[in-house]
Amino acid sequence: MTRNRSGSKYIHPMVYAKMTRGTNENLTAIVHSTDTCDHIRDHITNLGGKIKYELPFIGAIAVELPTKAVGHVAQHHQVEYVHDDAKVFKTMDVATLAVNSKLVNQSGYSGKGIGVAVLDTGVALHDDLVKPSNRIVAFKDFINDRSRPYDDDGHGTHVSGIIAGNGYANPKYKGIAPEANIIGVKVLDETGGGNTSDILAGLQWVVDNKEKYNIKVISMSLGSAADSSYRQDALSRGVAAAIQNGFTVVVSAGNSGPAKQSITSPGIEPRAITVGAVDDNRTASLQDDFIADFSSRGPTIDGLSKPDVVAPGVDIHSLSNKGSNGYVSHSGTSMAAPIVAAAAALLYEKEPNLSPSQVKSRIMGSAISIDRNRNAQGAGIIHIDSMLQVEDSTNSDNEASSPDMRRTFRSRGRSKIFDPSLLTMLLLFL
Repeated sequence: MTRNRSGSKYIHPMVYAKMTRGTNENLTAIVHSTDTCDHIRDHITNLGGKIKYELPFIGAIAVELPTKAVGHVAQHHQVEYVHDDAKVFKTMDVATLAVNSKLVNQSGYSGKGIGVAVLDTGVALHDDLVKPSNRIVAFKDFINDRSRPYDDDGHGTHVSGIIAGNGYANPKYKGIAPEANIIGVKVLDETGGGNTSDILAGLQWVVDNKEKYNIKVISMSLGSAADSSYRQDALSRGVAAAIQNGFTVVVSAGNSGPAKQSITSPGIEPRAITVGAVDDNRTASLQDDFIADFSSRGPTIDGLSKPDVVAPGVDIHSLSNKGSNGYVSHSGTSMAAPIVAAAAALLYEKEPNLSPSQVKSRIMGSAISIDRNRNAQGAGIIHIDSMLQVEDSTNSDNEASSPDMRRTFRSRGRSKIFDPSLLTMLLLFL
């Protein structure tokens, strides 16, 4: 059954532009339904289209269909909107130096048993994730359909190491939650790019496997230009559905700063935890920290304040996909988001029954302001000790450092011993 509807109202502008070119090419799109997709599915196949993915968690299907059929699909009475299968990219900036993360265990929590799904370029079998026991507990490949974990770009491995690397190959380099489990979901290719439909299929898979792998947190260091409201944006709707299903979803803000209104999708989704990046200026003081120039700024396309928080994202040292024991440094909001995702895993370890909104509230409520502009910093830089409500304590490893690697500094009126190589991660616990 069809209705006489204005075509452009129910079709994303990019899809509409392709449709009106008058070519015979096929395109991929996300078709959202007002009801079930049964009748829409039949309608699409009758028009010569193919079903790419079933996406029941958002009431949609990803399809491939002739451009000339798009208008007929939009006319169906159960079609809510035909969204573009937009290209999505990793949110990594250029990097040079290295940062350690040795102070993670200061909080007394390690993320043990908590599953973190990393939707990215994959994850390599790095020693810090698979020894002494394999904590890559699941792997799903939506790009090449391979069963064994791999990463042909390196971005996802770096992100996974920030979250859950245990320092097996080098104790200097640990992630924030070194006993958390990684669920690798490859939705980006060897160049760090991918399609919206593949990412939505990845989210659907995570929703379907939530209980099997105790997945509490979803980390998404990726994004695409936000050209429509979160209410229509396909990635944002996917993230909203995941949150509705009980996941804390942490996404990068994007690397299109310092321009205003540069938050990428799905970071525009209000209930997601959207993370910008801080440059700590290589000092122990918060006073000279500043928002990284590349970090995307709000407000969102809907006029909402974003990001929600910021975290270190400049020169972050983590796992390399080259070999089983290498490390590499990268910068970007891609590196800041997994720090917050790992913090959420620590919080779930302590309080497993928290809701996603409670986790977000705790993370934002314990942040420390470093910038007057809320559309640059959100609530401020995350503060893990306050979030976990644990006592601040001096890391014993610092006391064991050689004299030439130590200096004394003052924080809250107390003298501490500090290893300068641990600057960035210390800021999370001060």
